[in-house]
Amino acid sequence: QVQLVESGGGLVQTGESLRLSCAASVTTFSISTMGWYRQAPGKQRELVASIASGGSTDYGDSVKGRFTISRDNAKNTVYLQMNSLKPEDAAVYYCNARSDGVLIRYNYWGQGTEVTVSS
Repeated sequence: QVQLVESGGGLVQTGESLRLSCAASVTTFSISTMGWYRQAPGKQRELVASIASGGSTDYGDSVKGRFTISRDNAKNTVYLQMNSLKPEDAAVYYCNARSDGVLIRYNYWGQGTEVTVSS
């Protein structure tokens, strides 16, 4: 049973920082594309950031320059450093592990961690 366990969410003020962590039990973590998505009330889930197995990254336009995704394959953990937080960053943040390989395909989600940003 694959588990993705997010942590690090909480309440911060505008301009402050948070670091989210996602510990994954998936044995093929090193070949997974790991991602952070978020969903605010009444809105669709959106990509925040992703990092491929080789380390290439992708960011949503609204977080470029403020958020940084990283991974530690030795710890099976992916991080999201969030700086200069804004009220519009408030959402439930979900960790995602995905593999689109020919032989190994999966798409797993964590339970989410809530981020609240007060103005």
